[in-house]
Amino acid sequence: MPGNSGRRGAVRKGGSKKGATVGSGGQRRRGLEGRGPTPRAEDRVHHPAHQKKVAAERREAARPRARTPGWVRALPEGTEFIVGRNAVHEAVLAGMPVHSVYVASGVTSDERVSHVLQAATDAGTPMFEVSRSDLESVADGQSHQGLAIAVPPYQYEDVHDVVDAALEHVVPPLLVALDGVTDPHNLGAVLRNAGAFGVDGVVIPQRRAAGVGVTVWKVSAGAVARVPVARVTNLVRTLDELKEAGFFVVGLDGEGSIEIGDLELADRPLVMVTGAEGKGLSRLVRETCDVIAAIPISSAVESLNAAVATGISLYEVTRLRKAQP
Repeated sequence: MPGNSGRRGAVRKGGSKKGATVGSGGQRRRGLEGRGPTPRAEDRVHHPAHQKKVAAERREAARPRARTPGWVRALPEGTEFIVGRNAVHEAVLAGMPVHSVYVASGVTSDERVSHVLQAATDAGTPMFEVSRSDLESVADGQSHQGLAIAVPPYQYEDVHDVVDAALEHVVPPLLVALDGVTDPHNLGAVLRNAGAFGVDGVVIPQRRAAGVGVTVWKVSAGAVARVPVARVTNLVRTLDELKEAGFFVVGLDGEGSIEIGDLELADRPLVMVTGAEGKGLSRLVRETCDVIAAIPISSAVESLNAAVATGISLYEVTRLRKAQP
């Protein structure tokens, strides 16, 4: 047979010259599309950074986990720990209730440790000597310095008991209610203000709000021990009940109809309601208030946080009450 026409490799299928095929445009467009963002180095299998990441994960998985001591499991549910000499000393000075004191074996004592141990002895608080590793298991990464205390869960008051006690006073009762304040630092500062101005009690909602814990105790500088706190399931319903008991409900808001310094209800039983910074009062709480009062501030500041607003308002109410004949 002449030539190489009999070789299968020399035959073009279809009998046409090589060229574009039907539908090749779409294939080329897909070829021009990017493959997305470049993966991070640690996510590329053959990259050294990925190998380091895998090695670190293996070391973490192999690291022995801290054992929870038996004495921790035996404590009441909700117990919190305060660790470190300064923090423990400040908590004891503030009058925070202490369930038990824990001192690491061989710890070197100083004035703070001595004061804490003496206060525990005077109060009959149990004291235990434990290992440093045990303290590390409850320190949550903080420096315990060989000293820790267990703080029992806060016991909230019943709002009706707070009202009954307030109505027994000669001075018109004054309560503070917080609507959606989630920062424990704000709650602690509000309690400190409440203690300074003789507030009969603070009402907080049970959901979507800060509760009384270690941070609140520390920020309040011991006011938690003097100002009762009631936790309620429905703030609007509680405000309605307080109105039925003879209280007037005053909400604080920058768009209030009057200024807090001109409040005519100051000499009546009052509930001052403060909302969260930014959000302010919720719609239902606002509708429940008898009066919405504003604190005049510069236009350079959009709003005040709950603690500052509450402190200013309590000062104004106290001033107005003292001005009454």
